[in-house]
Amino acid sequence: MIPLGHYLIVSAILFAIGTAGVFLRKNLITILLSIEIMLNAVNLTFVAFGRAQGNVDGQIITFFVMTVAAAEAAVGLAIVIGLFRHRESLNPDAFTSLKW
Repeated sequence: MIPLGHYLIVSAILFAIGTAGVFLRKNLITILLSIEIMLNAVNLTFVAFGRAQGNVDGQIITFFVMTVAAAEAAVGLAIVIGLFRHRESLNPDAFTSLKW
C-alpha cells in the first residue's frame, strides 16, 4: 500500500506545475489547462485522504468537483472563443481594457 505522503507529494507537484502555468504562460487556453491541472491535484488530495480514512467521501467530493470543472471548462472555452473572435489574440495582455 502506498503511503499517504506519496500521494500528497504528487498532488503538491501537480499543483505547483499548474500554478507555474498560470503565472508564466501567455496563452488563455494554456492558462485554462493549468487551472484544470490544479483542480486535478486537489481531486487527488481528496481521494488520497478518503482512502487513508477508509471512506468514500473523498471520491464523492471529487465527483462533484469534476462536474463543476467540466462546466467551468465549457464556459471558459466559450469566453475564450468569443474573445478570440473579437481581438484575434489569445494573449491575456490584450484584454486589459474593460470596454468591448
